[in-house]
Amino acid sequence: MESIFVRTTVILITASLLVRLLVHRWTLNASAQDKCPVPVSVNFHFTRKCNYECGFCFHTATDSYVAPLQDAQRALALLKEAGMKKINFAGGEPFLYPKHLASLLRFCKQDLQLESVSIVSNGSKIRTSFLRENAAWIDILAVSCDSFNEETNLKIGRGVGLSHVSQLKSIATACRDLGILFKINSVVCQYNVHEDLSDEIIQIAPFRWKVFQVLAVEGENTDAASSTGPDRDEPKPKLLRNVEPFLISSAEFDEFCQRHKHVPSIVPEPNHLMKASYLLMDEHLRFLPRGSNNNTPTGSILEVGVKEALLHAGWDEQSFRERGGVYEWTKPLDLGCAAKGASELEW
Repeated sequence: MESIFVRTTVILITASLLVRLLVHRWTLNASAQDKCPVPVSVNFHFTRKCNYECGFCFHTATDSYVAPLQDAQRALALLKEAGMKKINFAGGEPFLYPKHLASLLRFCKQDLQLESVSIVSNGSKIRTSFLRENAAWIDILAVSCDSFNEETNLKIGRGVGLSHVSQLKSIATACRDLGILFKINSVVCQYNVHEDLSDEIIQIAPFRWKVFQVLAVEGENTDAASSTGPDRDEPKPKLLRNVEPFLISSAEFDEFCQRHKHVPSIVPEPNHLMKASYLLMDEHLRFLPRGSNNNTPTGSILEVGVKEALLHAGWDEQSFRERGGVYEWTKPLDLGCAAKGASELEW
């Protein structure tokens, strides 16, 4: 009788342990699913078309497609549902499609009520009338400027018979008048790595000055190791940009940043921070992996859903946070009610 009792006890204990083990494994699997990355901040490159020819561009005009407004809005709503708090519209040049851009801005701020709506532009197509009409829907406007020397800008490809620097300053003034946070993005490359932009940046006083090390992106501005496509008999498409003459070393980038470390608004981003820390959505509403050797776009989030696409997006949420991806990105309410008398941008 005693041996039967012992055996029964052993069986019950073993069964209990097995149940605990199964529950533990189920909990881990559920936890892993719950830890799916949250797309807090998304960069929507809704067009590849651009009127500038920056030699290091990593989102080149290989496609003229622009998703219909309703599709874009559906995708943005799905991203909001998945946890997006900030959207940044980029290109290409987003201001080539002012009506489309205005509709997206209003939808994101008024309908989705996102914390932050921003735009990155080369500045050439921005008009004061657009900013006045849409200031309520814009938290941040960033303009790309790599140098305050017009000859340098022309060598890089920023500017087509226009004064890029004077445009930048006029836009900064208009943003200040309209209560839009103004930001400058600069790419450090061979043509500007030895320049000192401090005085001009301090004078313009953007709330953020993002300084990027020029980035090589396979299939966009640099070739893959192989000279053929997936099918060896099929030649790869010719690249529209070649980043090689623009590349700099990490040491050169660090030297540039040290030269400008006294500028209050500087936010440096070397290559190792950039590659996997940006969540990019292209004109086909697909995420673009940028942090691994696989640059194959995901499926459209309208077809596969946000969660499934995120699993293949190559986005590192930890790197995003470590580079300071979350910051005070909503303009103060009093700025949103700023005076409407912005000076005209005449170009």
